[in-house]
Amino acid sequence: MHVSEGILSVPVLVAGGAVAAAGVAIGLRRIDDERIARVAVLASAFFVASLIHVPVGPSSAHLVLNGMMGVLLGWAAFPAVLVALLLQAVLFGFGGLTTLGVNVTVMAAPAVVCHYAFGWGVRRRGPRVAFLCGCGAGAGAILLSTLLLCVALVTTGREFVHVARLIVVAHVPVAVVEALVTGSLGAFLRKVKPELLSVHGEPETGHA
Repeated sequence: MHVSEGILSVPVLVAGGAVAAAGVAIGLRRIDDERIARVAVLASAFFVASLIHVPVGPSSAHLVLNGMMGVLLGWAAFPAVLVALLLQAVLFGFGGLTTLGVNVTVMAAPAVVCHYAFGWGVRRRGPRVAFLCGCGAGAGAILLSTLLLCVALVTTGREFVHVARLIVVAHVPVAVVEALVTGSLGAFLRKVKPELLSVHGEPETGHA
C-alpha cells in the first residue's frame, strides 16, 4: 500500500502532506506520558507487518494493522504511522520521502475514522461486541485505505484505473485477515486487560 516516488501528481502530494501534517499535529497533542510506550509498540508492529509484501501484479499486498492502531491509539495513529513509514523509506526504500504525506494519510486517516466508528464497542462493551467491532475496524480501515489509495492514483491520471482495480482485488483478503486479527485482539484485551483500550480523553470501560 506504499506509493512510490514519481507516480503521483504534485497536487495530490501536497494535499496528502497537508492532511498528514494536520493529523500528526492533533495526534501529538493527544499523546500523554502514560501512552508513549503503547504508541511505540504499535508503531513497531506496524513497521514490521508492513515490511512483508506479497506481490500482486504491478502492486503488492501486506498487513497494515491500522484498524488495530485506530482502536488503541485514536489520533495518535498519525504520528505512529509517520515514524514507521519514515524509517521504512529511509532504511529500506519503501514508499519515499516525497510521498510520505500521502502514505501517512492513506493509512492513518482510516484508523482515526474506525476509531470513532468502532472503538466505542471495543472499549465499552463485552468481549462478543468487542470482537465484532474489532472486525469492523480491521476490515474497514483496510477498505478505506484502499479507497484513498485508488483515489490518489485515479486523480493523478486515468491510466492508473486498471492498477487501482488490481489493488482493490488484492486487498479484499487482507481486509478479512485484518478483521479477524483486530477482532480477536479487541475481544482478548476487553476481557483480560481493558485498561489498555483507554484512549486519551475517553472512558476506558462501560457495560459488559
